[in-house]
Amino acid sequence: MFDPEAIERIEADVRAWEARELREFLARQPERRSAYRTGSGLPVARVYTPADVAGTRFDDIGLPGRYPYTRGPYPTMYRGRLWTMRQIAGYGTGSDTNQRFRYLIGQGQTGLSVDFDLPTLMGYDSDDPRALGEVGREGVAVDTLDDVEALFDDIDLERISVSMTINPTAWILLAMYVALAEARGYDLDRLSGTCQTDILKEYVAQKEWMFPIRPSLRLVRDMIVFCARRMARYNPINISGYHISEAGATSVQEVAFTMANAIAYVEEVRRAGVAVDDFMPRLAFYFVAQQDFFEEVAKFRAARRVWAKLARERFGAARPESMRLRFHCQTAAMTLTKAQPLNNIVRTALQALSAVLGGAQSLHTNGLDEAYAIPSELAMKVALRTQQIIADETRVTDVVDPLGGSYYVESLTNRIEAEVFAILGKVDALGGTVKAIEDGWFQREIADSAYAHARRKASGEQPVVGVNTFVEPAGADAPEIHRVAPETEARQVARVREARARRDGATVAALLDRLAREAADPGVNLMPVTIELVKARATLGEIAARLRRVWGTYVETPVF
Repeated sequence: MFDPEAIERIEADVRAWEARELREFLARQPERRSAYRTGSGLPVARVYTPADVAGTRFDDIGLPGRYPYTRGPYPTMYRGRLWTMRQIAGYGTGSDTNQRFRYLIGQGQTGLSVDFDLPTLMGYDSDDPRALGEVGREGVAVDTLDDVEALFDDIDLERISVSMTINPTAWILLAMYVALAEARGYDLDRLSGTCQTDILKEYVAQKEWMFPIRPSLRLVRDMIVFCARRMARYNPINISGYHISEAGATSVQEVAFTMANAIAYVEEVRRAGVAVDDFMPRLAFYFVAQQDFFEEVAKFRAARRVWAKLARERFGAARPESMRLRFHCQTAAMTLTKAQPLNNIVRTALQALSAVLGGAQSLHTNGLDEAYAIPSELAMKVALRTQQIIADETRVTDVVDPLGGSYYVESLTNRIEAEVFAILGKVDALGGTVKAIEDGWFQREIADSAYAHARRKASGEQPVVGVNTFVEPAGADAPEIHRVAPETEARQVARVREARARRDGATVAALLDRLAREAADPGVNLMPVTIELVKARATLGEIAARLRRVWGTYVETPVF
C-alpha cells in the first residue's frame, strides 16, 4: 500500500527525530510512565507512521460492506440507518416491565431488550423455594406464556425488534415468543430480534447453567436450526464477549474466546446437516465497549475481519451475509462506580462513542446508578439521550469508519487480529472449545487476567476517578435508586399458581413425557414440543425440571 522507498525515508526520519528532538525533550521532561500498554497489555508506541502499517494490504482494510468487512458490514453504515438504540429493561412482573418499555419507546428507543430475573434464568418457577427473595428483583419474572403476553401487551412485535437476555432457558423463552406471535397471527418471518442463547460463555465466564455442556449445546443447535427454517429475520443467538470481558478478560481475550465459542456452534449445527450459508447469516455477536478507547475501536474492526476469514476460509461460506459480523454492544458495567456516580455518565458516553466509531449495529448505554441497583427511569433517559446526542449532534455518523487509515488504529487492528488467531490456534491444539472448557483452560486465563487487573487498580497503576484518585467522602452524592415493590413476589406467585389451576393438567403431563422421550434422542429438535408445552401453559420450571431428570446437572471443576 506504500512505496518501499518512502517507508525507508520515514523510518530514517523517525530514527533521526528520536536521536535529536525526542532525546533532548525527554532530558528536560520525562514521560509519565516508563512503559505504555493498552488495556489488553499490548505495547503502545509513542507515535505511529506509515511504516507501522507498511505490510498491511489495502484489501485487508478495504471498503465498507466488502470482504473482509473491517470497515463495517454495510456500504453506507449510519448514513443509511442508525444503530438500534436498545436500552435493556426488566423488573417485577410482565406488566411492570411493559410499563418501562412504553416509557422508553416514548423517549425514542428503537428496539426492546429484556432482562430476566434469576429464577427465570436458572429454570425455577416463582413459587419454588429456591426463588424466594429473587422474584422480579434483577429482571422480569416469567413463569408461563401469560407473563410473556403481559410483557409485550399492546406492542407490535412485527414493527419493533426484541432482544432477550436469556441463556440456560433460552429455548423456552423463544418458544413462548413464537407462541405469542402465532396467537396474534404474526408472520414468523417478519419478526426481528435476538435471543442471547450463548450457553458456552456461561461455562467460561458468567456461571449460569442448568445442564451439562453437551446437552446445553444441543439446545442451542435446536434453536439455530428452528430459526433457520422458520424465522428468516430472527437471530437465534448473540455470541457474547460482553460477559467474558466483565469476568476479567482482556479485550483480545474477549474477541478470541467469543470466536472460539462461535466456532463450536457452527460445527455443532453443521453436524446436524444444515449448510453454513443457511444459518450463518443470522448469527449475531455481542461485545462490550471498555475503557481503552482506541483499543476498543480496533477490537471491533479486528473482530469483523476475523469472523469474515473464519466464515470463508474455515467453514467455506459463500454468501456475503454469512461473513458479515453484526454486533450489539453494551457499555462496560464493570467500570461503573458507586463513588461519584455522575462520573458514570462521562464513562458511558466515551464508551458508547467507541462502539459507534467501531461500527456497532445495536447499542445499550448503562445507567449512571447501575452500581447501586436496576436503573431508574431518569438514569435510563440520560443513557438513551447519550446515544441520541452522539447520533444527532456530533456528526460522527456522517463518515463510514472515520478512524480507518489512522496509523495507530490500523496497526492495533492488525495486532489484535494476529493475537486472536494465535489464541484460536491454541484452542484447536487443546482439542476445541468444549474440551478447553471442560479442562478449565478458559477459566484459568480469565482468572489470571482479572487478578492482574485488580492488582493494577489496587496499586493505583490503573486510575479510577473517585475511587483511587480524586476521592471524595463516601455517600455524599448517592442517587435516588429504583426499588422493586415488596408485594411483587406475592403477585407473581399468585399468577403462576392460578395458571396451573386453570390449565389442562393431563395435556401438560403428556407433553412433558414426550419432551423427556425426545430429549433422550440427540437427533430430535426440541423446539416443536417446547412450543406445544408453553401453549398448554406448562411452566418454565416444569420444563426445565423434566430435562434435569433426563440430562442431570453440571458441577464445574474449580479453577484457582
